[in-house]
Formats: sequence, C-alpha cells, structure tokens
Amino acid sequence: MDIQRYDRDHRQILSQIDALRALSQAGIGENAEAISDLIISTASHIKFHLAAEDQVLYPALARCKDPATAALGERYRLEMQGLAASFARFVQQWRVPARLAADPEGFRRAANTVLRALFERLQRENAELYPAARLA
Repeated sequence: MDIQRYDRDHRQILSQIDALRALSQAGIGENAEAISDLIISTASHIKFHLAAEDQVLYPALARCKDPATAALGERYRLEMQGLAASFARFVQQWRVPARLAADPEGFRRAANTVLRALFERLQRENAELYPAARLA
C-alpha cells in the first residue's frame, strides 16, 4: 500500500506541533494570535488526515489477508477516536486568542497533555502501523 501521503501529513503535523511549542516558549500572551492561527491550521490538517485514514487506510487494512495486520489497523482506528475527541476539545477551548492570553498556564498544561499524546501517536504510527500497511 502506498502511504506517502500519510507520511507527508505526519511530517507537516509534527512541524506544526514544533511551531506551537516554539511560539508557546516565546510567550503565550504575546503570541496568542499566531498560536490561535496555528491551532486552527493544525486542526484542519489533522481533520483531513483522519478522514483519509478513515476512508482509505483503515478499510484497506481491514481487508488485509493477514489477521494480525487487520487487527492492528482496527486497534489504531478505535484508539484514535479518543485522541481525536480530546484534540477537538483542545481546539475548541484554545482557538480563541483571548482565552490563550487570559490563561497561558492553562493552555500550556492542556497543550502538554494533548499535543504530547498526538506526538506519541504519530510516532507509533510511523514505527508500527505504517510499516505494516506498506506490507499489506
């Protein structure tokens, strides 16, 4: 299976996470507009990435003749639902610059939790799911 598009998406999302980290370290209040814009941009990118996985990747893995690969795809699909919901709540809360400026430490805590979980998920997909999909 050709998964180059998913690899490109992951590189872009990881780059956006790095940019959010850099902006936050430079000052959440001072960079609230740019952080807000980047949160919205990242959310849009993730939304399209997840839709592609749901419509193409996971169904292809479900049809895989290797039961272990099919089960791996299903496990990742189900697991992503919880992370996607957490990320959506994060975006809803922190996409507004005034909220960022009013509670920089709250944003920092939320970002550390949600973005770390997202980063770890992308790393696991890169190390486990995508290599299996390439062989499927």
